Amino acid sequence: MKRVITAQDVPAAGELRVPIGTLVTPSAREVAEGRGVRIVELPEDQLSALAPPEKTVAMGADHGGYLLKEALKPILEGLGLEVRDVGVNDEKPADYPDLALQVAELVASGRAARGVVIDGAGIGSSIAANKVPGIRAALCYDKASARNSREHNDSNVLTLGARLLTQTQAEEVLRTWIATPFAGGRHQARVQKILDIERKYLRKDPS
Repeated sequence: MKRVITAQDVPAAGELRVPIGTLVTPSAREVAEGRGVRIVELPEDQLSALAPPEKTVAMGADHGGYLLKEALKPILEGLGLEVRDVGVNDEKPADYPDLALQVAELVASGRAARGVVIDGAGIGSSIAANKVPGIRAALCYDKASARNSREHNDSNVLTLGARLLTQTQAEEVLRTWIATPFAGGRHQARVQKILDIERKYLRKDPS
């Protein structure tokens, strides 16, 4: 018997994953479109194997960040999170904007709740990721900056500089960033102003 998805089943944002053959009512599709929710049909075995977006962290690195990425992945997995690794898979030269874009798009689409991008200094990846609407990428270099970026700015992408941090320092930053919730309150209004700036300059697709 086919499962039926109605308007009440559509989440407020992100992605709705359903088994292939699921009946999605017209009202559900209309609500999903209005909320920007992407409906994805997957085979039952793949559906059960995927962690929910809120438990998923997208992760990427260029050649300068590859080794640190590999060292940090077990940290996230040990915290009960699923890592969506977009690469790279070796130390051959790679362009950090490509990896930052892939991670940012996974987060912006709702397929991952947060993202981590690593390059040599972390600066370029932060700049690139922040070009994607909906992304608030923060370059963090110690526990205090990691905590501040989450409490005050509700950052959803963390960038790290592999040449500027030891592995131990990077682990501390990552753990702090993952563990720290957004404080809301007075900070919510300031984050909203960031979103307002983004909307003001967001260019519509000319096509």
